[in-house]
Amino acid sequence: MIEPRVLTSDDWELWRELRLASLVEAPEAFGATLADWQGEGDREEHWRSRLELPGSYNIVAVLDGTPAGMVSGVPTEQDDIAELITMWVSPGARGRGVGDFLIREVERWARRRGVTALWLSVAPGNTRAENLYRRNGFRGSGAGQERQLTKPLATAG
Repeated sequence: MIEPRVLTSDDWELWRELRLASLVEAPEAFGATLADWQGEGDREEHWRSRLELPGSYNIVAVLDGTPAGMVSGVPTEQDDIAELITMWVSPGARGRGVGDFLIREVERWARRRGVTALWLSVAPGNTRAENLYRRNGFRGSGAGQERQLTKPLATAG
C-alpha cells in the first residue's frame, strides 16, 4: 500500500536522506548535484529552506511503511501553472506504482490551487522518467539540455 506523507520543514532529515539517495543513484536526472547538497550545502537550514519554498507541496510516498520516493510541486510566476520537481523513486520501489502515485498527488495539489497546467523538465536520455510522465498525460518536447513536458489540468470545483 502506498501512502502520502506531506513534508514540513521539520521533516528535513527525511527529505535529506531521500534527496542525497536520489543524487547518488541518478545524478544525471537532476539539475542539482550531490556536491550542491554536501559540504557547505549539508546544513540543516539549507534543507529546511528547500522545504519552505513559498507555496510548495513536498511529499514522500511511503510504500509498505518505508519511504520509497519523493516529489515537489512548486508555484511558478504564472498563477495558473505549477511545476513538478525533484521527482525520484527508489530503485526497489520502481514498477510498483510509486511514480504514478506521486504525480497524482502533485496534480491534486495543483488542482486545489486552481492551476490549469503542470509542467516539468526531464533530462535527455532519462527514458524511464519520460515514459512515466507521458503515461500520465504529459506532452511536449524540447531540444538541448532538458525536455519540457506539460499536462493540462481540469480544476477542482
